[in-house]
Amino acid sequence: MHEIVRRLSDRFIPVKTADCEASGCKMPDCQVSDCKAPNCEAPDILSIGRDICRSRQSEDDTAGSLSVSGGGQFTEKRGGKKMKIKKVLSVAISAAMVAGCFGTAVSAEEDLTWKIGGIGPITGAASAYGSAAMNGAQIAVDEINAAGGINGYQIEFQAEDDEHDAEKSVNAYNTLKDWGMQALVGTVTTAPCLSVAPLAAEDNMFMITPSASAEECISYGTNEFRMCFTDPAQGTASAQYIGENLDVTKVGVIYDSSDVYSSGIYATFRTEAENQDFEIVAAEAFTSDSKTDFSAQLQAMVDAGAELVFLPFYYNEASIVFTQAASMEYSPLWFGVDGMDGILSVEGFDTSLAEGVMLLTPFSADAEDELTQTFVATYMDLYGETPNQFAADGYDCVYAIATALATTDLDPSADASTISDALQAAMLEISMDGLTGSGMTWDEDGEVSKSPKAVVIQDGAYVGL
Repeated sequence: MHEIVRRLSDRFIPVKTADCEASGCKMPDCQVSDCKAPNCEAPDILSIGRDICRSRQSEDDTAGSLSVSGGGQFTEKRGGKKMKIKKVLSVAISAAMVAGCFGTAVSAEEDLTWKIGGIGPITGAASAYGSAAMNGAQIAVDEINAAGGINGYQIEFQAEDDEHDAEKSVNAYNTLKDWGMQALVGTVTTAPCLSVAPLAAEDNMFMITPSASAEECISYGTNEFRMCFTDPAQGTASAQYIGENLDVTKVGVIYDSSDVYSSGIYATFRTEAENQDFEIVAAEAFTSDSKTDFSAQLQAMVDAGAELVFLPFYYNEASIVFTQAASMEYSPLWFGVDGMDGILSVEGFDTSLAEGVMLLTPFSADAEDELTQTFVATYMDLYGETPNQFAADGYDCVYAIATALATTDLDPSADASTISDALQAAMLEISMDGLTGSGMTWDEDGEVSKSPKAVVIQDGAYVGL
């Protein structure tokens, strides 16, 4: 065994690699950049995990270092020059999984695969969240499999629809367990997650939710992690952004008091507002039983002279608010949170009413980096629409699992609990760049560290601020 030190997001991470034995290569200290064994027949691609071995290098090649640039372009430095090797991934975080020759190639006769499950609302009122998250996860799975898998083994991904219903989410979890799930991407929304998370903790099933943001969602066990911001973080960050960047002094709030997601964000928004140069002049609640008529809440905003209205709830209700506000000829600044992402896909909604709406999100589809643009192009080609932040969250969740698993010696023959134990330890050590953040890390509570981005809807699209 030897160690290779790799650079990822300005962090140096030691990674142990095994002697290379792929298809006859017996180099005792084989590294990606200096494998010259004449009998090495490993595939001439870079495979994630323990099967990586570069072969057939010419004798005049000089040893160098392997790195990954934006958009997943693998390059090798030789003689002070960078040479593109092969674009096998569209995300920079794959650098965390590629260092050298990691062991014996897996025989094609072995029928072992990693089984990753997904749960979210693929149909129903919240389908813009769940279908996007599962689509993003599938793209990540396809990319990783094309690059050789994790530790040389392919991934199977199976998504189950919970229709944003807690009971159906539990049924989906049990279905995936029966299938043989070893790690879970889900659930996507908060209420179902609060029902599934205790079961996952009891089973010691590793789970990473793309977007269930209530603090309680990952409070049941050390097996639970999160890709998105928490509700408190969203409320605090929204108040700070408004106070520091927008010229308003009177702010109104409409929130769902029956929903832990909405009420949790409002609570921290209200607290942070006391530190900002604006005043909350009206705060009006609604419940799940009264979310079709917002005329009373909107009139309260008008009467209080609110210049900006903060809407910490989901896009379906928001579309009704915008429609009813337009009929009242009330046009304040609107500011939402990640649940607003999806407003442009509401059936029958006049999207021109969402022009100028601002929200905080970890992902902007119009970002100019190669990683984002490659993902957006792939998503649009496959699904015919621009990906939202939930698609990016699902994508990053799969890569987080892959990054962490590639630091272990495990293969898919391990049971789910053993895999969970290894992933829990690895998640505290990795640092990765993804679609929703750079240099992302996780703490012992399973919370991710990354910075939000502000976007505004212009000409029917999200544009970064």
